[in-house]
Amino acid sequence: MSDSNHSGAYIYKRLLSYVGRYKGVFAAAIAGMITTALADAGFVSMLKPIMDEGLVARSPYMAKWLPIFLIGIFLIRGLGVFMDTYGMTWVARKTIFDMRQDMFEKVIHLPVRFYDHNSSASLVSKLVYDVEQVAAASTSVIRVLVKDSLTVIALLCWMAYLNFKLTLVLLVLLPIVALIVKTASKRFRKNSHEIQRSIKDIANTSKEAFQGHKIVKTYGGESYETQRFRVANDDNRQQAMKKAVISAINLSLILVVVGLAVAIIIKLAIDPDNPQLLSAGGFVSYLGAILMMMSPVKRLAKVNETLQAGIAGADSIFSTIDETIETQSGTESFTRAKGKINFQNVSFQYADNEQTKVLSDINFDIQPGQSIALVGASGSGKSTIVSLLLRFYELKEGEIKLDDTSIKNIKLKELRSNFSIVTQDAILFDDTLRNNITYASDQQNDENRLRQVCDAAHVTEFLDKLPNGLDTLIGERGTRLSGGQRQRIAIARAFYKNAPILILDEATSALDTHSERLVQQATQALKQGRTTIVIAHRLSTIENADCIHVMDKGRIVESGTNQELIDKKGYYARLWQAQQLGNPELINL
Repeated sequence: MSDSNHSGAYIYKRLLSYVGRYKGVFAAAIAGMITTALADAGFVSMLKPIMDEGLVARSPYMAKWLPIFLIGIFLIRGLGVFMDTYGMTWVARKTIFDMRQDMFEKVIHLPVRFYDHNSSASLVSKLVYDVEQVAAASTSVIRVLVKDSLTVIALLCWMAYLNFKLTLVLLVLLPIVALIVKTASKRFRKNSHEIQRSIKDIANTSKEAFQGHKIVKTYGGESYETQRFRVANDDNRQQAMKKAVISAINLSLILVVVGLAVAIIIKLAIDPDNPQLLSAGGFVSYLGAILMMMSPVKRLAKVNETLQAGIAGADSIFSTIDETIETQSGTESFTRAKGKINFQNVSFQYADNEQTKVLSDINFDIQPGQSIALVGASGSGKSTIVSLLLRFYELKEGEIKLDDTSIKNIKLKELRSNFSIVTQDAILFDDTLRNNITYASDQQNDENRLRQVCDAAHVTEFLDKLPNGLDTLIGERGTRLSGGQRQRIAIARAFYKNAPILILDEATSALDTHSERLVQQATQALKQGRTTIVIAHRLSTIENADCIHVMDKGRIVESGTNQELIDKKGYYARLWQAQQLGNPELINL
């Protein structure tokens, strides 16, 4: 992750805008911090009369009222602590909620290109780890800066009141402390970015090993994956230790400077060669103020570490939130298409600087209700055609029309509502079977329709064997089901959506013979009355297509029915013969 061009001050100001949404609770928490700081200073100020008038002069008035004053101070402090702790925790969790929600809502609307360059593990790491760092920066840092700064200021004011000359010693050394903090800030921020990177590496490495566990076990890759994780894990440890070293040096130097000031003050206060600067009670109160100031000074010395980590986290999150969402250029409403599709002189390349085009001069028409197939070697551009049709990528050359309307002019959500897709690797969610079939449906579940869908997709065959029927949890990506069962659920989902255009992307290529037969029966039923685009390697699955477009290196090289293409004895015929004879060497795939 590259560093942002924005300054830390800009990023932190933007971060505080989230906190500013809850001004009432935040103000109450600040009031609690002020109360706590003043109560601490008030307690220290009471040490002087306790010593001078209580213990030395034995004043009856002080004997009567001092305990009451002390109880009052602690009651006020307790109220302040509650307001501070509860208020800032509430604001922190709301800030985390808002930032996570904003980031998720942005990411879910980002174009496919963004996902091409960002792993899901890194995005999850941002949502989980980076946001927590931000919470500490937005609330814990404020608590330290407000409460501890006020405590130090109040104590310094009391010390100055007791003896201004002695207090000057502390004030003179403050520029040295500021220089130490400034030097550490740059290192903390750079190190925080490195820690974020190492966390993403851990998330990515572990995710790949867990999701590919069958391949890992089959190929005996346990040691290899363990070593990969060890490298990522050790990198994170090293970065954390660098942060610890910076923090320890920073804190130690500040405490040495403060300790030097305290030593000088005590020397001056008790030096027998100097006139008495403080009374006995004044000295006890002054020393108590110094001792009470040590803890806030420690926290203030360490707060920069948390602040820089939070700024780095906010930088990472805002860089994602600032990404540009999918182009919403369409303005025309399009409720349900008839299914007529036209590709006119379509060319495409994924990056502007690429020399080779993925698609070159693609032209074809699909009439409503027609079934067409796209065949060709891997990388010939078949899936890219589907991606452009669904506007996963924006087209720059040529035009694609749906029912004679350019897809650029159709509202994006309404365009996609007219498509259902079934892919080779059925994408299912860790939810119930019911929710996977009715996924994202705006309408209330229709049980009769759901049963009909399950029957048509041959889901009923295994439905009654599941422990909770439609309400059975199917696991991550449907791992508790077989490949054929997952495909049938995906087909049932397409049935339930009832879109007029169907895309079948290698829907049966990874199945055994029995599962393939059932899935083919389900897809045949699903194709009825719909415009269908089939991407296939197995030519036996597209024999009945109305038109087959044969693709090679981004171009359509042949078109026709199955028999017409065989009779041409061209590219498709060689491909057909190779599959019939089980000899792929007959054609260069």
